[in-house]
Amino acid sequence: MWKMATSKNSHALSLNILAKCSTSKARACAMTLPHAVVDTPVFMPVGTQGTLKGLVPDQLREMGCKIMLGNTYHLGNRPGPELLEKAGGLHNFMKWDRALLTDSGGFQMVSLLKLAEITEEGVKFQSPHDGSEMLLTPERSIEIQNSIGADIIMQLDDVVHSSVSGPRLEEAMHRTIRWLDRCIKAHRRPSEQCLFPIVQGGLNAELRKQCAHELVKRDVGGYAIGGLSGGEEKSEFWRMVKLSTDLLPDCKPRYLMGVGFAVDLVVCVALGCDMFDCVFPTRTARFGCALVKTGQLNLKSKIFAKDFRPIDSECQCSTCKTYNRAYLHTLANSEPAACNIITVHNVAYQLNLMSSMRQSIFEDKFPEFVQQFFTDMFPDGDYPDWTLQALASVNIHLR
Repeated sequence: MWKMATSKNSHALSLNILAKCSTSKARACAMTLPHAVVDTPVFMPVGTQGTLKGLVPDQLREMGCKIMLGNTYHLGNRPGPELLEKAGGLHNFMKWDRALLTDSGGFQMVSLLKLAEITEEGVKFQSPHDGSEMLLTPERSIEIQNSIGADIIMQLDDVVHSSVSGPRLEEAMHRTIRWLDRCIKAHRRPSEQCLFPIVQGGLNAELRKQCAHELVKRDVGGYAIGGLSGGEEKSEFWRMVKLSTDLLPDCKPRYLMGVGFAVDLVVCVALGCDMFDCVFPTRTARFGCALVKTGQLNLKSKIFAKDFRPIDSECQCSTCKTYNRAYLHTLANSEPAACNIITVHNVAYQLNLMSSMRQSIFEDKFPEFVQQFFTDMFPDGDYPDWTLQALASVNIHLR
């Protein structure tokens, strides 16, 4: 029987490891934050400007969501930290009484690269909204995040695309460490907000090792794994994930940034990751696609025009309890309300997937869960090679 392990520190976070898979690196934890106790493994929906596109906070509460994301770069532009401070922080501003995580704004170095200039001082952005300039330094990133008031905040890191190699990649890794020290020094609310550093190093194993070794020397409450899910080969992706989780302390949470496809979530829980985020479930809902255990249903397709079944007969979300595929097909081709209704289901799908994994870890049946998940997703047995390799590395064999 697995004995509960607890990590307590001076940070605004404590982690109780409640159960471990006896085969793989999967684990189930309770992460205590100022605004919520979050069960892991956890998927965190992305709410860029203090809301998910197509949903309101009450709908997330009804689904049992305990933590969501906000975006520091966008919130720093609009409404801005001064207004957020006057409002009592983002929790009060958006009327969300559960946990929040904010990114640092660093990802916009990649997504808005044509509008950004990177130096040792920080990142100079040209606003995509009005063309105005904004200098995001490590200190300014933390200052904005202190104003937002999220339970977990991220260091500003030097982010490069996963395809980058050579001197620029090494420069970015070392700069990320230097910027972390500036973030730690600038952080004025450590007892209320937990600061996570970010393991960088691209697809270079030695650089990732160097970065992880440096980060664990710092007094922090958890760790993020960054610089992946940017279109790299999956065979490289999983190896960098496993390398990172092998090097990070067992007693603190591990957050794999930007990962949200169901297959990736299952594999990376097996590899030892606890936290995930991605815009995928909300973005794909806006295109009329619903997530199911066999993949996706494109509800815009004519095959659903006379289909009076719910999206998923086993799903207990309000969408599946109320609406059928024929109705959603009609909406998806013409009405904005489809975004809300399908997003509810897609977020519920992600949350239920994580809950099912957690339960299987408690029962020490995680390998059986993985096998059933892949059987449902790939009924012909044509499992992607990278998943076979990744799972075999932690003693789960699909064949």
